[in-house]
Amino acid sequence: MPEFFTNIGTLISGSFLQDGALWTLTNVPGFPPIIQSVHILGIAVVMGSVVMLDLRILGLAVPSQKISEMIERLMPFMWWALASNFVSGAFFLFGRPNRYFNNPVFGWKVSFLIPAILIALFFHIMSRTEESYWELNSTRLWAARGIAIVSLGLWVMVAMAGRWIAYAEYLYFPA
Repeated sequence: MPEFFTNIGTLISGSFLQDGALWTLTNVPGFPPIIQSVHILGIAVVMGSVVMLDLRILGLAVPSQKISEMIERLMPFMWWALASNFVSGAFFLFGRPNRYFNNPVFGWKVSFLIPAILIALFFHIMSRTEESYWELNSTRLWAARGIAIVSLGLWVMVAMAGRWIAYAEYLYFPA
């Protein structure tokens, strides 16, 4: 892992953030499975929203809806679910920072997540600048389709990397 990530893990270790996360995870009855369930449900909402929107942009789903209508309907769910995932994921991240910040798969997840979020933000902002922004001309629509393909790929990689974080421990740090 880059030294930047390992330094963050070292900085969080022993801090009040780690103490608070560990206290909550160990002292609140049933909290770990509850917060993990919240995280998984958030993933489902984010993926469902983004995939549905990207498939609509590609012309593969809900052709009766305008792209701007889909963005207006789905993006609020995505943003709230993403926020809940940051909060729920923070408990595990702060609880065991070295587990994540020393894991190369976590770095991959972050490197896929940031551009995926920026693409979603880009679609959202551009659709608010002008009504039916993406449908106004074919150049915009084709650009949106190319971006949607990249978006789909990034979100799939985010989900795969997130799932592989736990398994990478066995690969990189065998017992």
